[in-house]
Amino acid sequence: MIVDSSALLAMVLGESDADRYASVLFSSRKRHISAATMVEVRMVAVRLGLLQELDELIEMSELEIVPVDEAQAKLAIEGFERFGKGRHTAGLNYGDLFAYALARSLGEPLLFKGADFARTDVRVALA
Repeated sequence: MIVDSSALLAMVLGESDADRYASVLFSSRKRHISAATMVEVRMVAVRLGLLQELDELIEMSELEIVPVDEAQAKLAIEGFERFGKGRHTAGLNYGDLFAYALARSLGEPLLFKGADFARTDVRVALA
C-alpha cells in the first residue's frame, strides 16, 4: 500500500476518522511512501509543531521510503496531464503527483483522505 500525506496528517492530527486510516495502514503487510511525499508531510508537521508525533507514527508503521526514479517522474507528469489541478476535477497538486506516481508504479492501492485521488485511475485503499 502507498500512503499519502493526507492520511498521515489525519492520524497525527487526531481527526474524527483517524482510527479508520490507522486500521487500514496497520493491516497492510507492505507500506510505502514516496520520498517526495515524506518531505511534504514533514514540512507540514514542522509548521504545525507535530514532527515528533509524525515521526512516531512513521516508525510504528514501518513505512518504507521509496526514492523517486525516472519511471515515477514520467508517471507524475502523465498524472498532471490527465488529473492535474486546473486540468481535471481530481485537481492533483505537485505533492499529490508523487503519491499518484508511486501507486501507479508499484500497482498498489493508495491510502489518502479526501476525494481527489478517487477521481483518478489509482486503486483506492479505503473506500
